[in-house]
Amino acid sequence: MMAATKRIALGAVVTALIAGLAGCSGLGTGGAGSAPGAGKESAPGAEGNSPAAAPKGAVNLIGDGSTAFTGAQPELPRAKRLKPGQKPPQFVVFSWDGAGEDSQKLFSHFRAVAKKYDAKMTYFLSGVYLLPEEKKELYNPPQHAAGRSDIGFNDTEGIRQTLAELRAAWLDGNEIGTHFNGHFCGPDGGVGTWSVEEWKSEISQAKAFVKSWKTNTPALKGEGPLPFDYDKELIGARTPCLEGQKNMVAAARTMGFRYDSSGVGNQVWPTKKDGIWDLPLQLVPVPGRAFETLSMDYNFMFNQSGTTQGDPDKHEYWGNQMRDGLLQAFDRAYSGNRAPLIIGNHFESWNGGTYMRAIEETIKTVCTKRDVQCVSFRQLADWLDAQDPATLARLGTLKVGQKPKPGWTAFLAGTAPGKAAVGPVPARPADQPAGKGPDGSGD
Repeated sequence: MMAATKRIALGAVVTALIAGLAGCSGLGTGGAGSAPGAGKESAPGAEGNSPAAAPKGAVNLIGDGSTAFTGAQPELPRAKRLKPGQKPPQFVVFSWDGAGEDSQKLFSHFRAVAKKYDAKMTYFLSGVYLLPEEKKELYNPPQHAAGRSDIGFNDTEGIRQTLAELRAAWLDGNEIGTHFNGHFCGPDGGVGTWSVEEWKSEISQAKAFVKSWKTNTPALKGEGPLPFDYDKELIGARTPCLEGQKNMVAAARTMGFRYDSSGVGNQVWPTKKDGIWDLPLQLVPVPGRAFETLSMDYNFMFNQSGTTQGDPDKHEYWGNQMRDGLLQAFDRAYSGNRAPLIIGNHFESWNGGTYMRAIEETIKTVCTKRDVQCVSFRQLADWLDAQDPATLARLGTLKVGQKPKPGWTAFLAGTAPGKAAVGPVPARPADQPAGKGPDGSGD
């Protein structure tokens, strides 16, 4: 399903943004039902927020046994406050909308990639991916008939495979967020038209499908539970097509959410919005073009081909263009203001899988660098919460690509308020052509 097309401008640092905001297609693009796939400073976790550890091997089932409390999440180190004058790490968040496993085996593939490069990620699960087609009437979407979903539902084997990846992902230290359920976009009953109360219903149902998959899929009653309490695990989301953020946040902040990633922003340090961390997708360079687009595979695809099945002769170039745009965005943060880089993706093989290649090459390049921590949104929120508010305020004075004029030590040596000294903004990487496309146009 395609998202609505919009044009957005965010101040003088943006030349233009020409893109559909975000899009997800249904699970099973490659066909559900096939067999599932199979060094440096630690990334931060939650200091003081982890639940008390259960006895080793203990499993305390919750509800019908679909989920369970198994103790503190493994592979999740604690967040630490920066010392006075300490340069912040470069955080990079790789996130996945509508995460589910199908015959493409992209969930299992990128979970393995994350382990290889010591990265943690956020998987935004669509609740209907744990609801079988024959039980679809259990879903009552706001402003739509019961059993309606723009991304469909799942089958027993698809649910089994997705559960296996969710278990393993959490045990690897990754985060399980939500992409809600039916993925309705646009003015006709889309999520952007929903009230706060309708969002509360949608969030509650997204949780319920995760917490009751054994009841809803009797054939899987013998499967092991998901090893977490989803009422506590679920602290953040991204809305379908990046629509409906305001009312969603108003609902979510009363239901335990600590962050949202449904917005659009620049590569600057995040702040709280309406009481929770606003961790938006960001405008990043499109090499060879005079505008920037959102840091998501869908938006590169939309600007390049406008279709998921574009000219095969351009697939390699398009993938390289996305990879190089993300790397330019990384470099200007890493050498500049050290603002976290937020990247969104879908488990899809659009344009011959070129965007999946681009993401994997980006992970390989950035997650292995010194002082870089590839983390989940939960870990980033934990780190932000652990910092001195005065330190975050100082970091917030740095613009895209800016670094402190006196150097990091002097810039963050104290916590006294005041206008921070910053260096000049470097030339925009997006304005530096990265070579012509195969047709000579640079597109």
